[in-house]
Amino acid sequence: MVASEVLPFAKTGGLADVLSALPLALAQLGHRVTVVMPRYRGIDAGVPVDRFLVPLSGPALEAGIWEHTIAPNVRVVFIECPPLYDRDALYGIDNDDYADNPRRFAFLARAALELAIRQAEVPDVIHSHDWQSGLVPVYLKARVTAYAALSETATVFTIHNLAYQGLCAPRWLPELDLDWSLLTVDGLEYWGRASFLKGGINFSELVTTVSPTYAREIQTPEYGFGFEGILTRRSADLVGVLNGIDVDRWNPRRDPHLPRPYDEKTVSEGKRAAKRQVLQKYGISAGEAALRRPLIGMISRLVDQKGLDIVMALGDQLGQLEAGFVVLGTGEARYQDFWAALASRYAGNVGVKIGFDEPLAHLIEGGADMFLMPSRFEPCGLNQMYSLRYGTVPIVRATGGLDDTVVDYESGPDGTGFKFVEYSAEALRSVLGRAFAVYRKPRSWKALQVRGMRQNFSWDRSAREYVKLYERVLAGKRPAPARSE
Repeated sequence: MVASEVLPFAKTGGLADVLSALPLALAQLGHRVTVVMPRYRGIDAGVPVDRFLVPLSGPALEAGIWEHTIAPNVRVVFIECPPLYDRDALYGIDNDDYADNPRRFAFLARAALELAIRQAEVPDVIHSHDWQSGLVPVYLKARVTAYAALSETATVFTIHNLAYQGLCAPRWLPELDLDWSLLTVDGLEYWGRASFLKGGINFSELVTTVSPTYAREIQTPEYGFGFEGILTRRSADLVGVLNGIDVDRWNPRRDPHLPRPYDEKTVSEGKRAAKRQVLQKYGISAGEAALRRPLIGMISRLVDQKGLDIVMALGDQLGQLEAGFVVLGTGEARYQDFWAALASRYAGNVGVKIGFDEPLAHLIEGGADMFLMPSRFEPCGLNQMYSLRYGTVPIVRATGGLDDTVVDYESGPDGTGFKFVEYSAEALRSVLGRAFAVYRKPRSWKALQVRGMRQNFSWDRSAREYVKLYERVLAGKRPAPARSE
């Protein structure tokens, strides 16, 4: 696997969680997995095992190879190149990408392939993730002679978020040791620019994304970000596999960040203890009145994609609800300022912490009664699955993985949460009202919590789906058996 971030070594989003958990789940099924990522500043894991030049145009750059075993049959290989990866951040500062990101991630792709052909045993499958590794299958197809040893290796490319497309000026192609002939509509060209993401889609034998609904959505103009035609052309080879969650790290029965562990039988008592502690950490009254009213948690990047515009449109209505709000996240200044101002005006109801705090994230999942995810689009989402596991009822917009993982309360006896379809502040306000109405019925609410806690979103299920896909794409690489006359 080739990716730009892996937990716990580097993380900006859910990609890192996937690259931490999926390899372990595959190893449990008997497979050997090597994950290749950059050796960013601050990573001190691993031991040096090799060095070699990476064949890109321009000044010669050497890759140092550091290897770290994280579990039986799972190793992470860090690609060291200080001029490219010894930076303050992974991709850029604030909202400005590093100008040489095309070279940084072309180097990652090429180094991963060089590493593969230097191994005693070449991989059966190379699985690349998001635009940062989109050139892996491109180099395999464009440099056939150099990578002849990988001629029977299958390629799989996963889109974690189509909004990030790895665009760069065409002038980069010769600098990345890529021919101008690749700048076509069937190659890398996208509206006069080159796209690493498009390379991953067009040159891989199989394309996956992180939920079945998102796989359908990205083939439409509303969610395709201009790639809907490209993806529709590959629809026969496009599959949605729902992400899993780490059920050991996210487990209310033995979560060290909760004041009191709990299960389905003790969910009310356990969540009440956690709720009191959450309120105290946010400086909100933890008296009986506050404990009786619903507490809504939100852990999110504070950006448009996550629905913050329709949340902000409700304005003071949020602070005036008979509910508490606790928010943890960072993002656009206007949304940070909105929540800070709301918390100032409604200090008894609303609390906000800007930044990220892993122990606090666990405590919020344990202590909140409801979890809000009103996303404009959501490829998969993880927090709604964490919430279900913790008996925290998710309130979500019916899009992508949110639609796949949450069953609306009113749809029948299998309901696990509350969904709304129209992307508007009015629809959000209405679904909150529906949730509050059920919260006032303790027996119904408890049954709703327990149904959620019984859902299985482990990586074992998802890993088995990936194995089927690996076998499918490998079958297409193998020569057909000889026919007898």
